[in-house]
Amino acid sequence: MKRIAVDAMGGDHAPQAIVEGVNQALVDFPDIEVQLYGDEAKIKQYLTATERVTIIHTAEKINSDDEPAKAIRSKKQASMVLAARAVKDGQADAVMSAGNTGALLAAGLFVVGRIKQVDRPGLLSTLPTLDGAGFDMLDLGANAENTPKHLHQYAILGSFYAQNVRGIAKPRIGLLNNGTEETKGDPLRKETYELLANDKSLNFVGNVEARDLMSGVADVVVADGFTGNAVLKTMEGTAISILGQLKSSIENGGVKAKIGYVFLKDSLKVMKSTLDYSSAGGAVLFGLKAPVVKSHGSSDAKAIYHTIKQIRTMLDSEVVNKLVQEFVAKEVQVDD
Repeated sequence: MKRIAVDAMGGDHAPQAIVEGVNQALVDFPDIEVQLYGDEAKIKQYLTATERVTIIHTAEKINSDDEPAKAIRSKKQASMVLAARAVKDGQADAVMSAGNTGALLAAGLFVVGRIKQVDRPGLLSTLPTLDGAGFDMLDLGANAENTPKHLHQYAILGSFYAQNVRGIAKPRIGLLNNGTEETKGDPLRKETYELLANDKSLNFVGNVEARDLMSGVADVVVADGFTGNAVLKTMEGTAISILGQLKSSIENGGVKAKIGYVFLKDSLKVMKSTLDYSSAGGAVLFGLKAPVVKSHGSSDAKAIYHTIKQIRTMLDSEVVNKLVQEFVAKEVQVDD
């Protein structure tokens, strides 16, 4: 049985969206148990009774505007902290939260703990492509600054995740840059390129540009945390804007627009599905001793369900245990 600790109080729509997503996951996945951390009375309003869910009551929670490291130290009874502690103490196999991203990163690092050989765990998420296959990208903001050796390690982490969780036999690794030529970029990108090109264990396809990401130019895209986060937010904002503009054009376009919508409805649904992040799961802080997964703050029940599904796949594939073995075998060390 796979045991998942869930911060029921994190996110814009907590606890309702969290609990409703958990309800559906418990129905579809008979091999999981869920521990819900948070206000018991509020959780019970939405919870469907089952013998595979437990509520651990706490009135304390970490707010979106709390300073991450300080909150982890001072709010020891917060739902997020207790959920992370359950993983550290062996009472759960993974932790999930839609709450304060920085606080969850801090909880992952300081409570769950990183794999010894991994110097800088990266925030990884599977992002959409036009063909529906998607690509994994890291770092998406766990680290504001990185060295070439950190980015090399992200390539190893991303490749390993793509192989073991997404089932891609030989993932294509791309380095996000301002041009595809080998000589492009600043010193960070140039030094990283050399490291990736010389690592024969990686299927490195060279530099990739941001404009080509959704065309499926690579299965794994490597970036420093600052750049990766900026690209992620740009993609999210663009998708939301396009869908919003289409909706507005149809609603305000008169009779012709509405008639056209009838004929294009199925195609527009496919387009919306392609741009929909909610079915991809959450962002994984990869490189820790157990799965720590961040669902989007605005997650609805569907997004929570898919995040739990993602965690289940990670646990089923034993990707973290395999990653430990991989790094020990490679003796990959990253210096500060």
